[in-house]
Formats: sequence, structure tokens, C-alpha cells
Amino acid sequence: MIQLRTVARPAGNPLPRMRYSYFRNTTCLACNRRNPGSGAPRSFALPEGRAENPSDRDLQRAEGSGRIVVSGSEKGTRIMDLFQRSPIRIMFPRVGGGAVEEAVLINTAGGIAGGDRLECAVTALANASIAVTSQAAEKVYRALSEPARIATKLKACEAGKLAWLPQETIVFNWARLSRKTEIDLSSGAELLALEWLVLGRAAHGEEMVGGHVTDSWRVKKDGRLIWADTFRVTDEIFPHLHRKALLSNSKAVATLVYFGPYVETRLEFLRDIAPFPECQSAATSVGGLIIVRFAAKVSSHLRLALRSLLQQFSQELGPGPFRVPKMWSC
Repeated sequence: MIQLRTVARPAGNPLPRMRYSYFRNTTCLACNRRNPGSGAPRSFALPEGRAENPSDRDLQRAEGSGRIVVSGSEKGTRIMDLFQRSPIRIMFPRVGGGAVEEAVLINTAGGIAGGDRLECAVTALANASIAVTSQAAEKVYRALSEPARIATKLKACEAGKLAWLPQETIVFNWARLSRKTEIDLSSGAELLALEWLVLGRAAHGEEMVGGHVTDSWRVKKDGRLIWADTFRVTDEIFPHLHRKALLSNSKAVATLVYFGPYVETRLEFLRDIAPFPECQSAATSVGGLIIVRFAAKVSSHLRLALRSLLQQFSQELGPGPFRVPKMWSC
């Protein structure tokens, strides 16, 4: 697509002059939504009065949010509160009209561009049991200057069970992403939370040579901070990620957090099942949490490892939402 803009018409010129800009392959500068090409713009005509460095702030941005509150009842988990603002949509697929078991987040924008802001909050009240996942892998497109900001807030109250298991987030070359996950836990609750990143599009042979990725976690128990962690990669770091002290050529990484009873026993169980072909992993316990890290050279290997771990771990945990989401098989 081509963006056109009319500029001042010189005297004696019957037609307005048109100036345009375009990226390699296809892109729309007005929304900066899809840009398969990873190179720099071939040409860029700046509107009058704008600074010489274009910014994502000057373009139309998406600001979506979703909120889910569920509670337990005699008939199973029921929805107490639901809010959604475009481009975020929330669906509750059911089988046979049974109780709510799984919520699916949908980004109707088809991806995330620089400057977008998306927020999601999930609360599991007493005796609630809910798994939340995403419809498909999320894509973060190349940005001009501003990062896309994703905020997730999870709250599990006493006797509540919450599983946050979205599919992978694929970060395009020169994309800019700032993601923050905040978890609020109560004694007696049980939670399993996963976030995973894929750096570059493997099917295109894409290598990330620049951009910005910040992925941070903050976990509180009864209002007290028990774990904080941040993964951050900036422009000058990407060329060094192949070093063994960093990612050692891994293109897909994941963090899994578990909170619940029998932490030491379940930590040993996870360590026993964690070794996977083509995927490195390690598990530890911090502040009453179990933290499991994964790294793989290919995202498909990471997906297989996560599926295997969830399938085996769900048998250890028993009934509840801690299983492979149905949407992962769609």
C-alpha cells in the first residue's frame, strides 16, 4: 500500500503535487501493521511541520484492554465480571453447555505495532478454576521508535486456581516490545503462568539484528514482593546473543512460574521430567515459587517441550486448569 499526502500547490500548477513513502514488500505507514520486509524504508516524505525523525506516536495506535473475574459456584466456575475493548476480544469456548473452563484472548488487529498498548487482567476468586490462553501466536511488528506495551495482571485468591498459558509471542526484526506481568497471590491459591518469546521469524530465515525487548515479572504473595525478574535486550546486545553466556544461538525462550502446595515435591518432579530433546531447561525454587526456564534454537522444539511438560505436570497436580489449552491444538 502507498500513503499519499497533498502538499501546497504552486501557482500556475493545476494539479496538486503528491508525495509518498513505501516500505519493501507491503506496508501502510498510516497503521504500520504489516511489514514483511526487514530493511529500511526506500523513501520517506515528511509532512510539513513534523520533526525529521518519524515516530510511532504520529500514527494511529491500538489501545485495547480486557478484564475477567471468575468465581466458584455449585455448578462450577462462573463469570462475575467481563470487560473488553477493541482490539481485545474474549471468548469462552464450551462443550455441551458446561461450566466455564477456558478463556481465549483474541487480538482482532492481527498483530502489535510500535506504540500500541494492550492490557489484560484476570482474577480467580475463591473456588474458581480458569485457564486463559490466546487464539494464536502473537506477532510484534517492526517499530519506528516507540515500543509496544503489553501489561498483564493476574490475581489468584484463596482456593482459586488460575492458569495463564498464552501461545508464543513472535518478535520481528527491529520490533520494540515492553511486556510486564504482575501476579498477586493469596495463601491457599494455586497458579501456573507462562510467557514465551520467539526472536525472529524462522520460516523467513529472519535474524534479529536490532530492536528492543523488555520482559519483566513481578510476583507478590499477600501483598509482599517475593520475586522480580527482567529479561532485556537492546540494539547493541543482539549481535552478541549467540555467546554461550547469553542465549547461545537459542531463538525461543520461555519462563514458567508455579505457586501452590507441595512446592519441594513438585520441584523435584519437574526436574525429573524437564530434560527434553533439542530444548534446554532448568528449574529452581524462589520465595515459595517454582521457576522453570526453557531455551531452544527452534520454536517448534520449545512448543513440544512445553506441551510435554504440561501434559505430565497436569497429572501430578490433579483436577484443575493446569493442562495443555485446547486452543494449542487448533
